[in-house]
Amino acid sequence: MSETAPPSVAARFRLDGRVAVVTGASKGIGEAIARALAEAGARVVVSSRKQEAVDKVAHAIGAAGGEAIALAANVGRPGEAEALAARAIAHWGGIDVVVNNAAANPVFGPVLDTDDAVFDKILAVNVKGPLALCRAAHASMRARGAGSVVNVSSIGGISPEPGLGLYSVSKAALVSLTQVLAQEWGPDGIRANVVCPGLIKTRFSQALWGDERLLAHTLAQQPLKRIGVPDDVAGLALFLASDAAAYCTGGVYMVDGGYLT
Repeated sequence: MSETAPPSVAARFRLDGRVAVVTGASKGIGEAIARALAEAGARVVVSSRKQEAVDKVAHAIGAAGGEAIALAANVGRPGEAEALAARAIAHWGGIDVVVNNAAANPVFGPVLDTDDAVFDKILAVNVKGPLALCRAAHASMRARGAGSVVNVSSIGGISPEPGLGLYSVSKAALVSLTQVLAQEWGPDGIRANVVCPGLIKTRFSQALWGDERLLAHTLAQQPLKRIGVPDDVAGLALFLASDAAAYCTGGVYMVDGGYLT
């Protein structure tokens, strides 16, 4: 009796029939990731704080031939990440992929000028929310025998930048959380990896790329000499979500044009 040939490398990038929850997916990096996963065959839960915004992305995915539903949630609020997972499971029967992209950075400046309430908000969205969503999805992924967590951190979580101190602290915590999940959940068949974008041209980072002095400083240290775009991050996220990365867990992946090399 002949053995069944393993899937080709290209086929391992497919996500047909899998359910992916993407937070912060109404624009920028999150939207690009949601579209990429849908193009690869995933059923995508498009989530962000505003229903109207996620409706537009889910509609665009559907118009392009993909499958998506829009579920608004503020993962920084207690209970909302858990409710998001429950609604995704109720709609599609389970969760295979979690992409934690939602982020908050309401302040730019030194840590001495940041009060506790602002820091609490940063931690709630950037660390506690991802943990809550992962916990809520764990049982479903374990029952399916496999799962992938892709957390979106920042190069600031590896090498802090002036003015982004507490944001960098939260993103460093997300890197560490990812590696903890990789260690603890690996026996359940669940992989966890983290993507660390550099300067990406999104509305979220406009204060950085819109400043000619800061932009020149960044590009002077970067081998590729350009600003990244959301699809640069989406391609890596797709790889990590898919079986093409079946032997990858606990990894920290830079998408920064070589800035930290």
